[in-house]
Amino acid sequence: MRIAPLLLGAALLPVVAAAQAPRRHYDAQARAFYRGPVRLTAGGGAALYIGDLGTLRPGPAFNAGVVYTWRPHWSVGGELTWFQLAGVDQLKERNLGFRGRNLSLTSFVRFEPLTDRSWYAATSREYARVKPFLQAGAGFVIYNPKSYRGTNIPNNAEGFLPPERTDYPATALVAPVGGGLTFNVVPRLWITAQGSYAFTTTDHLDDVSKRANPDQNDGYALFELKAEYQLK
Repeated sequence: MRIAPLLLGAALLPVVAAAQAPRRHYDAQARAFYRGPVRLTAGGGAALYIGDLGTLRPGPAFNAGVVYTWRPHWSVGGELTWFQLAGVDQLKERNLGFRGRNLSLTSFVRFEPLTDRSWYAATSREYARVKPFLQAGAGFVIYNPKSYRGTNIPNNAEGFLPPERTDYPATALVAPVGGGLTFNVVPRLWITAQGSYAFTTTDHLDDVSKRANPDQNDGYALFELKAEYQLK
């Protein structure tokens, strides 16, 4: 948990930088550009567990964050995401299932291959209408799974199995990678469709490790739709 303040500070650095007066910078072709703007983001979608149990059950996901244009084609940012994972066993003889509620905090770098003319003017409104992007990040996830026998989530705490670990909610490192499309719908407002897969350092997102395959870590995928609002 000590890394939480560091990651949160890294995610908020772009906001601090954006509060400074606009200043010219120059790209590799000596073309002047201005850093920024800051965009606040919020949205939701679906989360998919990928691990030992195999059979997928989509769960909800909600997020909020910030994106800051660092230089042409490159942005940095941070995001807080709450999401639920669930799955049931593909092996009927084992007959396990789980539900896990999780919270992740990540910082990321975004690459946009297409050129946007607004990068090169401090007050330009000539935004690119559609921009594809690739994104990679790092951070941590707080996870709290509950496993059970059968295919239906129990209605009370007594229906869940004793946990494999005694330290839930636990933390793990996470590295999400993915991409998407950003659409400029009106001035200062974008809609972003994004998909990502998150590698983790734990095999306990499902509370099923010793009872399955302890040599392979769990992961998860997020499919999200977000609104991005420009502050200036």
